[in-house]
Amino acid sequence: MDGECYLELSGSPVQFERATNVNNVFFDEANKQVFAVRSGGATGVVVKGPDDKSSVAFRMDDKGEVKCIKFSIGNKVLAVQRTSKSVDFINFIPDYPLTEFSQECKTKNASVLGFCWTNWNEIVFVTDQGIEFYQVFPDKRSLKLLKSQSINVNWYQYCPETAVMLLSTTVQGNVLQPFAFRSGTMSKMSKFEIELPVVPKPAKLSLSERDIAMATIYGQLFVMYLKHHSRTANSPGAEVVLYHLPREGACKKSHVLKLNTTGKFALNIVDNLVVVHHQSTQTSLIYDIKLKDPDGSVNTHQPVLPARSIHPYRIPLSGPAVVPAPPPAVPCQLYSSSWSVFQPDIIISASEGYLWYLQVKLPPAVQLLQDKGKLMDFLLRRRDCKMVILSVCCQILEGRETGSLPVVATVFDKLNQVYKDYLEAEQSYTLAMESGPSRGSVQKRPIRTQAVIDQSDMYTHVLSAFTERKDVCHRFIIAVLMEYIRSLNQFQITVQHYLYELVIKTLVQHNLFYMLHQFLQYHVLSDSKPLACLLLSLESTYPPAHQLSLDMLKRLSTANDEIVEVLLSKQQVLAALRFIRSVAMTTCRPGSSWTRRSRRGTRCCSTPSSGRSSRGTSG
Repeated sequence: MDGECYLELSGSPVQFERATNVNNVFFDEANKQVFAVRSGGATGVVVKGPDDKSSVAFRMDDKGEVKCIKFSIGNKVLAVQRTSKSVDFINFIPDYPLTEFSQECKTKNASVLGFCWTNWNEIVFVTDQGIEFYQVFPDKRSLKLLKSQSINVNWYQYCPETAVMLLSTTVQGNVLQPFAFRSGTMSKMSKFEIELPVVPKPAKLSLSERDIAMATIYGQLFVMYLKHHSRTANSPGAEVVLYHLPREGACKKSHVLKLNTTGKFALNIVDNLVVVHHQSTQTSLIYDIKLKDPDGSVNTHQPVLPARSIHPYRIPLSGPAVVPAPPPAVPCQLYSSSWSVFQPDIIISASEGYLWYLQVKLPPAVQLLQDKGKLMDFLLRRRDCKMVILSVCCQILEGRETGSLPVVATVFDKLNQVYKDYLEAEQSYTLAMESGPSRGSVQKRPIRTQAVIDQSDMYTHVLSAFTERKDVCHRFIIAVLMEYIRSLNQFQITVQHYLYELVIKTLVQHNLFYMLHQFLQYHVLSDSKPLACLLLSLESTYPPAHQLSLDMLKRLSTANDEIVEVLLSKQQVLAALRFIRSVAMTTCRPGSSWTRRSRRGTRCCSTPSSGRSSRGTSG
């Protein structure tokens, strides 16, 4: 089963001092930092981040139990909450005084639930009676209230990627009020209500903070609600309901993920996939909100793949190694009750002192997802997909049956749709740059993701090796090549010469000259000088290729010099003169090496070098 595990913990986790009676562990979701606070900070605070640059160690006075501790962006100012009334600050800016300063919440009789940094010098206090937005002045060791909002708050969540805060309000807690923060401003967004499975009577707090998460999926902010149903025989099982939260406009319920079971769950987002961990079965499910089941509602999703456990992980035992050898290790307890899950892709084990990033492994998905069209849709949206997609193409072609041609056609069309979209975006960017920047708009260069599989990739990694296969019917090989060319033409992508060369070489290799003649006669293979050069080189094997080459050059209307050269090389002086007169040529280049190149063999056409892109669209 290990080979089918499509989720794994990062191989280089962040290690920190594990939680004990004297060592408290905190996590800052904005900076992705773990704080290990020993004895209230008196015997040391060690901060570990995603990289060495964000790691810090220091001491601070023990002024009571630390409830919350976070650095501002860039580790410039440290904020520490020890009481329910105030937050303390310590400067970490060079040449600034290190003495602490404090800020009490402005609202009378309010208790501070927590705080969030929205900028290096801007902070939000969340109290049970509202929020207070401050600007911090480290040099003056003071804060200035920018804006406040009175509202009863049960709990809150903050999404650092979008700087949006969510407040749980009302007695039941299911009315959520979002606020957006940007450059010293606080904006109140449209509030919305979470649909509870059961409305309690009398009313009481029914929506828990652990059942709500905020995350960005495919560039859009969603509020994810883990909806539990009553444990009955007819229970449909739990669901994850996704509410799309735009900057402007109403928040709407947009997707429902069917979990088909009950129990304790936790949520992560990895590579735009919603990952749902189920503790009792120690398995995880993944959902792609852009994959729609043809037989289901457009907004209801089943798991993309069957439930599987995270790949087993072994924790090295500490201690000096006597000889150079892999350190001894013990299995990590996956799905432990001591695990804490944070957005988007972080899992922390405070008891073991590890922070992992959750990762998706694509190769196991290839074996678990049999529908190749759906598999391709899934892979094309993943970050590191190129080599896996090319491997899938090779596997499909190993079917060697004409019955798999429709599947091949579907895969080629999906690949070329993405390829075409990128070419058009690149072309639009080039035109915009040539015409100059327009007022009020900034044109961004399109990013070439790994999902862009161009003709060079297909030639190098798939088609070239496929045509060399001796155990595959040559007619199937030709059909596959022509299917790829058909797909390129369908999306109006200029076919590169080396693909036509591959077709001609395969036809000649199997003596299918009649088929070659038909392809040329009916313009299945587009006219070009390199192709005409290749045909000329085939004259000794297939004499009509000489005339086919001349006809192609004439149709191009831009190869008069080459036609004259070909005729002269055959000692057809009169024919060359008649042609010159017919096209009213006034000059002719002498001594071109074009015919000499054609005699060298079939390497007249350029073939792609590894990694070179093949761009261009036909009109």
